[in-house]
Formats: sequence, structure tokens, C-alpha cells
Amino acid sequence: MRGTPVAGEPDTRSPEQDGAVGPAYRPGYEVVAEQIIKLIAELRLAPGDRMPTENELAARLGASRTVVREAVRILSAIGRVRAHKGRGLFVADGEGMLGSSRWGGSFMPTDLDQIFMLFEFRRVQECAASRLAAARATPAELRAIKDAAEMCREGHTSGRDELFDQGDDLFHLGVAEASHNPFLVAAVREARRLQRQSSVIGMHGALGDHARDAVAEHSAIYEAIRGGDPDAAAEATSVHLDKTLDEYRREIQRRVFGSGSSDNR
Repeated sequence: MRGTPVAGEPDTRSPEQDGAVGPAYRPGYEVVAEQIIKLIAELRLAPGDRMPTENELAARLGASRTVVREAVRILSAIGRVRAHKGRGLFVADGEGMLGSSRWGGSFMPTDLDQIFMLFEFRRVQECAASRLAAARATPAELRAIKDAAEMCREGHTSGRDELFDQGDDLFHLGVAEASHNPFLVAAVREARRLQRQSSVIGMHGALGDHARDAVAEHSAIYEAIRGGDPDAAAEATSVHLDKTLDEYRREIQRRVFGSGSSDNR
């Protein structure tokens, strides 16, 4: 059964979502966060510009200060807003918790511990995204996920690594977008950017069994989402990421550290 509003929470679905696919509940702070981003654009505020206060935002957006404060906290985490105690709110430069500058100087694509932590991060985000997608995906989003899975399949069968990689990105981002949670989309996009750094060393030219298995695993994730089964979608995603991590470990150990083995590579 697809998602329904939680008791006691506002139904924030849009009119076009109020159809056969069922309502798509979104928490108030998520909606307000999007409204704040739109307001920044409408006011033509640039990085470093002072924003309205939380009280002013609450009055302008018709929300409680508590909800506005939570929205600001999330926008600060993803690098869209900076809160300076005693000074107010300012438009940020986009380099927050998920911004590239925080990770770019510290992430080492050959450090197996960091790669393991990256996959831990991906598992948390993408299992949640898959679970929500199973409850919220629209027919158009399901088609996009299916098309991306087919692109991966074509890339594998034709031996076109770039096509496989493109489909793989579109698949995982498509699932995230079907969660209707922009913060999950940001997290998934950033984690995949970091993964590409390790892919250059660990997996380039080594699709082989990994691509074949990924095609089947993508299909399992898609079918679970299409069937509206959140538990099955999360489990299929977890299996896919765990198997991909095992492939990374073997390849990086073999290519960088000269140890371990990898079949058919």
C-alpha cells in the first residue's frame, strides 16, 4: 500500500499527486525548506547576503517557528544556509555537510576504511530512499527507473562501460528522486560523486561480473518499488550495495595493494 499521511501531520501532497498512485506525505519542515530556497531565488539573494529572520520566515511562509528552525537546520547541513549566532541567517555558498569541499580534501579513494564508510553511508541513504520510493513513486518516476535499468543492461551486453555507468547513475538518482525527499537526493548524489573517485582506481575496466550482477540487482530493486513493497525494496538495495562493496574491496586490493584476487578481471 502506497504512503498515506501520518496522523496529526499536515497532508502536504500536491494536487497532481492526489491520484491513482495515492498521496505522498511530506513532513512540514521539508516543504518549508523548499519554500525557503524558492524565497532566496525570488529575493535574488547571493551567497553572503543576509536572509529574513526565523520569525520573519515563519510569518511569510505561514509556518511555525519550530518548523522553520528545523528547515533551517537541514538547509544549513546541506550548505544552502548559514546561521551565525547573534547575527542571523545568511545565504551560504553551497559547501555544507554534503558540499564537495568538506569531503574533497579528505576522501582517499584507495583507503579501504573510507570506502567502507562511504558504502555504510550509501546503505543508510539508499535503503531509506528505496523504501520511500516504494510508497511514493509516480508512474513517470517508475518509467525513469526502469529505463535507467535497461540502459545498464544494454551497456553490459554491448560492453559499453560508459553507457553502463550512465545508466547506473540515473538508476540510483531516479530511486532517490522517487522518494520525493530532496535531502536524500542530495545525499545520494554526493555519495555517488565520491564513489566515482574510487571507481577510477578500483573498478575501471573491470565491469565483467559486477555489471552482470548489478543488472539483476537493479531489476530486483525496481520490481520491489513497482510492487509497492518498501521492505523488499530496502532489502534488495542493501544486497546490491553489499555486493558492490565486495567487488570494490577485491579490485582495489588487487590493483593498488597487490594482494587478493579477482575472478575474470
